Amino acid sequence: MKRREFIQVGLGGFGALTLPELLRLRAQAAEKPTETAVILVWLRGGCSHLDTFDPKPEAPIEFRGPFQTIATKVPGIRLTELLPRHAKIADQFTLLRSMSHTGGGHPAGSLQMLTGDTDPADKQKPVYPDWMSVTNLLRQNRRKTIPNYVGVNPVAGYDGFQIAGSAYLNPAYGPFSVTGDPSAPNFVVPNIGIKDSGQAETLRERVSLRQSLDRLSRATDQHGAMGALDAFEAQALTLLTSPSARDAFDLSREPDALRERYGRNAWGQQCLMARRLVESGVSVVTTTFDGPLCGRVNNWDDHSVNQHIFDALKFRMPVVDQAVTALIEDLHARGLNKRVMVIVSGEFGRTPRISHVASSGGGVASGPEGTIQPGRDHWPNVFTMLWAGGGIQTGGVIGASDAKGEFPAERPFGPGDFLATVYHHLGIDAPHVTIPDFTGRPISILPTGKPIPELCRTA
Repeated sequence: MKRREFIQVGLGGFGALTLPELLRLRAQAAEKPTETAVILVWLRGGCSHLDTFDPKPEAPIEFRGPFQTIATKVPGIRLTELLPRHAKIADQFTLLRSMSHTGGGHPAGSLQMLTGDTDPADKQKPVYPDWMSVTNLLRQNRRKTIPNYVGVNPVAGYDGFQIAGSAYLNPAYGPFSVTGDPSAPNFVVPNIGIKDSGQAETLRERVSLRQSLDRLSRATDQHGAMGALDAFEAQALTLLTSPSARDAFDLSREPDALRERYGRNAWGQQCLMARRLVESGVSVVTTTFDGPLCGRVNNWDDHSVNQHIFDALKFRMPVVDQAVTALIEDLHARGLNKRVMVIVSGEFGRTPRISHVASSGGGVASGPEGTIQPGRDHWPNVFTMLWAGGGIQTGGVIGASDAKGEFPAERPFGPGDFLATVYHHLGIDAPHVTIPDFTGRPISILPTGKPIPELCRTA
């Protein structure tokens, strides 16, 4: 800010500034974008904690499941046999084994985890903006040639419900979405980086002309819709004309050996793209593990009626094991683990007690219709999250579930604590930040919760 501008602000009082004005002044003062970033790997439908990160080998057979446990690189930490690659790098991540909330349905559980909504009831769409959109708002930098928030197979919906979104924020703060299978030979991210410089300049001229003709309409806009359009348009134009943006999404620039290390499949290449994006300056990347790699119902909702949970886990976990560990190791190898935090979680866990119900249909990891098969149902009472990078002290376990994996036994944490930790890593002073809703009323971005000490930066 120039001296005169500073005096004018001081005379008017900082309290008189609107949020957009504050953000504009912050952007003017910034010399460079904030460095920290988050990659969220979302297991849509809910992963069984007992069969992966929190095994209970001493529990009764109707709880513990069929998988053996294995030792890891960290003495005292055991995982199931489905995660041998994770076992080898256990010193590079930390497990939070006592996350808990009250959202028993997929929409409610997702909204509790992603937006901090404490209501246990399912909703058709979010009432509050998710942490990704809030971060996109608060960490905007117009000089970036790449979006601030990207969804690579984004966290978006569940059976007709919207489980994430910008809610009362400008829709422009939602993700730039990348869909499709990035491992496919013909995969491209559309609307990125026109290679012909002449075409790019022509596009800029046409947009400039259209903007001059639209000025009157924008002056009469009462609901911010045109502002959202402006933001979308600016992002689209930047992406279309920026070689650096094109390169950030271009997986062909990676060595074949590294692409193989991540896995030549959708989830592996999604994680590789996430690493490229944070390395290029993106603040938030979400990537959902769902689709055919999950089994018959294309998600982690492992009810008996959907699929044979243990066959489904044997089918999908080698892909998860390879993709996630490759991401963690790659971030370490590139020195990005100090500033980039990786979080692996779904909306909840699965019931510790195994159920047996008739299958509704045959397919990958499911017997023919009518086959009695095992499953686990929704379980928000306790589940496990994996955390890596972010400059945190890794190689540990935070909290604990009880002997059957049913409830927290030590240090229970909730979605507010998860969100507080993420905001803290991103440099957002969440307890003191409010955002106006549709009516202009200031709403706290974090009503409850505190950062989890072990998951805060140590360097």
